[in-house]
Amino acid sequence: MKATNSKHTLSQRRAGRARRLYFSTALALALCAALTCPALAADDPLTIVNNLSDFVFSCIKAIGIIVLGWGIVQVGMSIQSHDASQRTQGFLCLFGGLLIAFCKEILTAIGVA
Repeated sequence: MKATNSKHTLSQRRAGRARRLYFSTALALALCAALTCPALAADDPLTIVNNLSDFVFSCIKAIGIIVLGWGIVQVGMSIQSHDASQRTQGFLCLFGGLLIAFCKEILTAIGVA
């Protein structure tokens, strides 16, 4: 009796696994079919590269502004605590943030970008 019982549960497990595999495959294919979106490419590849360049430089500018703000905070804290080494670190961070924030304008001014 136990042998047939375990055999019966084994076939039920296999059927359950097969059913689960079938439904997960069907769901994946349905999602692939339903969630497709057309690629709206631009006519000129140069505009795509320019748009990507603008996006990268705007991300770099945001990071530079964050570093600039942190440098201002460090300079303010160093003035409050009369700490010369923190003041030096704050000014380095401030000027580094300025360089990072305006890197595109600097590169354009020297003729590189």
